[in-house]
Amino acid sequence: GKIGKNMEMRKRISLELRNRKPADVKELVLDNCRSDGGRVSGVTADFETLQCLSVANVGLVSLDNLPQLDKLRKLDLSENRLAGGLEKLAEKTPNLTHLNLSENKIKDLRALEPLKKLPLLSSLDLFNCEVTMLQEYRDSVLELLPQLAYLDGLDADGQEAPDSDLELGGEGEAGENGEEEEEDEEEDLDEEDLDVEDEDDDDDDDDDDEGGEDEDDEEEDDSETLDEEEDDEEETSRGAKRKRGDDDEGEDDEDD
Repeated sequence: GKIGKNMEMRKRISLELRNRKPADVKELVLDNCRSDGGRVSGVTADFETLQCLSVANVGLVSLDNLPQLDKLRKLDLSENRLAGGLEKLAEKTPNLTHLNLSENKIKDLRALEPLKKLPLLSSLDLFNCEVTMLQEYRDSVLELLPQLAYLDGLDADGQEAPDSDLELGGEGEAGENGEEEEEDEEEDLDEEDLDVEDEDDDDDDDDDDEGGEDEDDEEEDDSETLDEEEDDEEETSRGAKRKRGDDDEGEDDEDD
């Protein structure tokens, strides 16, 4: 199912360079192109000042070909098929501060152990990875990686984004159309007064995907008139994102 679907990664890099030298490039976005046998190709240590690299949805199964990128701060590896091998990051991107591993095949805490060796790592996203289903998931990860300030967009006290925003973020990590940001802001206003009530429920929500449902009801009671229209929009955009997710899985299967 690959033919004609994505541009090869090396070709994409040469387009992105637009006559610049690799050493002059601070940010490189290679999302949705085709990796070389599940590995990064064409990104070399010549990108010595690179600070942001995004290789989302390129079919990565391994980080073996990651070059030495000492200046790299942000790395987006979302929507790939990585199950482990994260020790490469400590070796090749030692100064990483933000890592997005959403929608990969990270199943247990052991796979995350190598991230201990990234002392500057302050933000980690694992939305829609199997590891998030573990009991005490958040506490365990924050204990394993004490350097983290944010896990899935929330700090250790669960502050920063209300839970329902979290679910939105998880389902639409791609953020292609900027919908998420707008919805988040509007919801912040509605939900500020709910924070206190919700804090006790945090643990349950993490264990169970349906956690968001009850909160939506509470919101409606609080400000029915404001929320009704938004909720409809949200439902449809959530539906669309879910569907998109399903389609992607279909493609993945063909690729295997």
